[in-house]
Amino acid sequence: MNSNEIWNCDTPVTDLLGIDVPAWVDSEIDPATIAAIIQGGCASGAYMPAVTYAQALRIMADHGDDVLEYLEDLHGEIPAPPAGASWSGMACHYLAYAVEMWAAGVYTTLEDHEPETAEA
Repeated sequence: MNSNEIWNCDTPVTDLLGIDVPAWVDSEIDPATIAAIIQGGCASGAYMPAVTYAQALRIMADHGDDVLEYLEDLHGEIPAPPAGASWSGMACHYLAYAVEMWAAGVYTTLEDHEPETAEA
């Protein structure tokens, strides 16, 4: 897909390419949302579940071990939290970071995908 196609596609990536979406990411996430995450990060408002305290706390309560394991697998260790972060702030920090890293990998897959064209 080219950049314009990614930005204009609202088909969930699971339906589009069968991409496995982790339980800590909305299963209906689409290429346009992934492009927005890549452009501005979760904190830009591109992916609110990762930056809204109540949502991030709930997701981390249910899937925090998986999120931290994902980050540890990427870096060999869990990155340090921001200095002085509250529990809610830490939930947002780690979830947003994991979502952004996952989105980066999916974005590369989307860029490499050639869209199907209708045959005449």
